[in-house]
Amino acid sequence: MPNVADISAFLEEKVPSSLMESYDNVGLLCGFPEQEVTRILVVLDVTLEAIQEANALGAELIVAHHPVIFTPMRQILSTSPEGRRVILLLKSGLSAICLHTNLDRLEGGVNTALARAVVGEEGEMLPEIGCICRLPEKMRMPLFLEQTREALGALDMRYHDAGRDVESVAVCGGAGGDIIYTAAKLGCDTVLTGEIKHHQWIDGAELGLNLIEGGHFATENVVTGVLAELLRREYPEVDVCLSRLQGSVSQGYGF
Repeated sequence: MPNVADISAFLEEKVPSSLMESYDNVGLLCGFPEQEVTRILVVLDVTLEAIQEANALGAELIVAHHPVIFTPMRQILSTSPEGRRVILLLKSGLSAICLHTNLDRLEGGVNTALARAVVGEEGEMLPEIGCICRLPEKMRMPLFLEQTREALGALDMRYHDAGRDVESVAVCGGAGGDIIYTAAKLGCDTVLTGEIKHHQWIDGAELGLNLIEGGHFATENVVTGVLAELLRREYPEVDVCLSRLQGSVSQGYGF
C-alpha cells in the first residue's frame, strides 16, 4: 500500500506546486508522511465535519482543495478554528494534502471541470486563470442560468442579465471576479464565477456582460470528482471516497 508521502509525490507530479500563486500554501500541510494509506477522503474544505467524516470512514488521508493551513501559524490553540482543525487532524492520525491555486491554474483542474459541468466542453485556458468556452449554439440568458443551476446544484445564484444571448462564456471557479476585464477584451458575452466583488459587478454590468455568481463552493466543488478519479486510477488498491457532507459533482478524468 502507498504511504502519505507516496501520494503527496504523485499529486505533486500531476498538480505541480510551481503553478501556485505566490501567496498560497499547498501540498502535504499536516500529518504523517510515513503512514500507510488504505482510504482517502476527497473534500473541498478541511472542516471539522470533514475530519469527523474521515474518522468515521477509517481514512488516513484527506485530499482537499482549500489549504487547511493558509497563513503562517504562530500558535496552534484549541481556541481558534484553524487550531482546532489542525489539532483534531493530528489527534486523529490524519494527514491533509491540499491543492489550491495550482489546481486552479492547471489545465484539467478546477476551471476545466467547471467548463465541462456547465458548458459541456473543456474550454481554452487563459494564461492567468480561468478559461473561455463557446456554446455550439446561442442560448437565451434565462435558459443558460437554469442549465448552470442544475449543473452546479446552485439554487441561489446572483446574476445580471445584460440582454445578450449567451455564446462565449468566461468561467473561473471561486473568487474570480477579475476575469470580467479579460472577458470583455476577448469579446465574451457572459462571465461565470464563484464570487464577484461589488466594484467588479458594477464594472462588468457597464462593460455589457451577462454576470453569474454561482457561489465559491459550487463553482469549485466540481473538481473533487476529478481528483477522486485521478487517485482511483493510480491507486486501485486504495478506497477513495467523496465527501457526503460537502457534496460532489464528478466530471470525469481531467489530467
